[in-house]
Amino acid sequence: MIRLHIIAEGPTEETFIRDLLSEHLGGFNISTDVRRVNPGSKPKRSKADRGGVLNYENAKKDIQRWLREDKNKDARFTSMFDLYALPNNFPGFDEAKKYSKPYEKVEYLEQAFGLDINDYRFLPYIQLHEFEALILSEPSKLNNIFVGYEEAIDQLVQKCEGYESPELINEGQTTAPSKRIIQAIPGYSKISDGLTIVQSIGLDNIRSKCHHFNQWIARLENLQL
Repeated sequence: MIRLHIIAEGPTEETFIRDLLSEHLGGFNISTDVRRVNPGSKPKRSKADRGGVLNYENAKKDIQRWLREDKNKDARFTSMFDLYALPNNFPGFDEAKKYSKPYEKVEYLEQAFGLDINDYRFLPYIQLHEFEALILSEPSKLNNIFVGYEEAIDQLVQKCEGYESPELINEGQTTAPSKRIIQAIPGYSKISDGLTIVQSIGLDNIRSKCHHFNQWIARLENLQL
């Protein structure tokens, strides 16, 4: 059995990996655990908002420490970081700006990330553009837990239909996936609501619409020693 250590950027990703993804990967003879990186310091961050890669050097130190803790050849490591609000000291950050297409940009950043960590067991993954893109693969499911927001959710659904994939919904401060959901449903909580909605959508449905995410999951399913 392959041991897979996933490094998550925040509590939302950590919960998704622990409560949903690990069970799925168990069917492929992969034992999964998850740790959250030290985000770094930022004034006035609320408890619910903790997480995120605020400083790459902090995240790198965590990853390198975990790599040293498990040096076995049957161990693999991967990440689940958001492209949205990635810190400017992230490997390849400035060079990636030349890519206008999100898929090309995120692939370049992942390559730079992997080269910087420099361990064949580490498989970098960056989510386009953040976790809430998975929810926007079928935003109508928000109706399952948010009563009285039907009109706002319907408008959100219509806006999302203009994108080839929810992964292409951008990284603007007011137009990123989570920002769009919060505009429609101010009470939306990334931590408590995110996993519930993703579970109702289903991993297969999400994978069919989120191509970069699907590539990552497929790569994990096919891990070999």
